[in-house]
Amino acid sequence: MLCFIFIFLFVKNQIIFSLNKFNWKSAILKDIKRLFIIYQIIKLKDICLTLTDNKIYGFVGRNGSGKSVLFKIICGYVIADSGKIMIDGKELGKDMDFPEGLGALIETPGFIWYQSGFENLRYLARIRNKINDAQVKDAIRQVGLNPDSKKWVGKYSMGMKQRLGIAQAIMENPDILVLDEPMNALDEEGVEEIRQLLLKYRQPGRCILITSHNREDIEILCDEVFEIKSGVLQ
Repeated sequence: MLCFIFIFLFVKNQIIFSLNKFNWKSAILKDIKRLFIIYQIIKLKDICLTLTDNKIYGFVGRNGSGKSVLFKIICGYVIADSGKIMIDGKELGKDMDFPEGLGALIETPGFIWYQSGFENLRYLARIRNKINDAQVKDAIRQVGLNPDSKKWVGKYSMGMKQRLGIAQAIMENPDILVLDEPMNALDEEGVEEIRQLLLKYRQPGRCILITSHNREDIEILCDEVFEIKSGVLQ
């Protein structure tokens, strides 16, 4: 029997979590005539980390190693078989549905294609009503996009969509920033701009977690690096 124990503790600017065995299944492939079920089993085993604020942590590993699943668990997007996540004395899934003060970009960002970048983020900002239109526009500027552009997101390049996804993650000034492959689809100039943005964002009271297939990103940005192989922390 697979069991999952995850303790995520945020006390005095320190995050501590422990992980022991997790089983995740996804069923996604469909064609015109048949429905295929694919079971992808990813086990996260015996992971124990202590993370502090004012740092950027990098997580590396091959596709399917468990990096994205770990990030989804931290964000509350995937529910564990058992165990608990504690953030600043509150239990995720019991005292709150999602971590407070969280900003995240997991996998490919999805937006309303027939609206502008600003309209998309303003719509998302209204869900929690923590920021105003000026703050939304400021986040868009920080990632190198024009917040006053009327261009539909459906006409954006992949790099522009990625920038907008990062703007969405940072726009509410989160304490915990979780970015899964933030440099995807960015050109060299875009990569450098986002690197500088993340280095600037690293401040006391903030904890940043990223994954990247680019070793240079990890070396430049991260204070500590963790490698995951087949769900096991090396």
